[in-house]
Amino acid sequence: MSDLLNNYTLEFEKPVRDLENQIKELQEASLRPEIDISKEINALQTKVSTLIKDIYANLSPWERVQLSRHPNRPHAIDYISEMVEDFKELSGDRHFANDPAVITGFGKIDGKKVAIIAIEKGRKTKEKVHHNFGMPRPEGYRKALRIMETAGRFGIPIVTFIDTPGAYPGIGAEERGQASAIAENLAAMFDIKAPIISVVIGEGGSGGALGIAIADKVMMMEYSIYSVISPESCASILWADPKKAEDAANSLKLVPSKALELAVVDSIIEEPIGGAHKNKSAALETVKKSISKELKALSKVSTEKLLEQRFEKFRRMGNQTITQVQ
Repeated sequence: MSDLLNNYTLEFEKPVRDLENQIKELQEASLRPEIDISKEINALQTKVSTLIKDIYANLSPWERVQLSRHPNRPHAIDYISEMVEDFKELSGDRHFANDPAVITGFGKIDGKKVAIIAIEKGRKTKEKVHHNFGMPRPEGYRKALRIMETAGRFGIPIVTFIDTPGAYPGIGAEERGQASAIAENLAAMFDIKAPIISVVIGEGGSGGALGIAIADKVMMMEYSIYSVISPESCASILWADPKKAEDAANSLKLVPSKALELAVVDSIIEEPIGGAHKNKSAALETVKKSISKELKALSKVSTEKLLEQRFEKFRRMGNQTITQVQ
């Protein structure tokens, strides 16, 4: 399974993968002392760099959707393990059960205490099933709110990592109040008396993402998406055909630059060339620096001002940022 994941290649990535395989073969051949093909290797490496820049500078919205779902992208659990020191996970919503799709707890980032709320998809089949493919149930949102309210009481900053196709739409979830759980989070987060930072690291789907994203600063990874609906669901509603997801993605203009233009997010975190999965350590370090920078800035804002700015930030959305969908 790990080999399949490591070799997973999107259609538009195949030309790059072919060249990389050629380089690998040449590098193995160059180990023989009688062969000197360093010039050929350098030429191919230059060609790969140029090709990657060209491909990733011209991605369509649908290709960005595929990239946001790339199985080798760093997941929430990777960000937690690499950047959160002394992380202590807390489980359960104190009402029904623990939702493994949402990971919550307390730890430190650069020595500063933080509360962590993260949606985890899982990678291998058993992990995906355990984490319900990153689709939280009502108890996941209630657990998240429990942790956020605890953090608010002690003024501990909150960091959320978002990577979900959307909240789980199953019958059991609806019976246990999925819609009201998300709505309660939306309302309550405006009154949390602590700084809140949200980072969309992969998919940011609908209310499932927004349920933990009422934040003072919302950031998106360069190749992530943040949308009111997934392309497949949109296509099912508009054309009764989920196979038209590509048309839906292009119509929705699912690119971070559009979300920034509409003031839905505050900033875009640059990824390594080729995406976060090409250089995970660099991607994790960049995200950590971005979070630390925002934590430092928000720590200087009074609680009253913080709550006022948070409310006004979301109240302004849509007033002067209307866009036409083609």
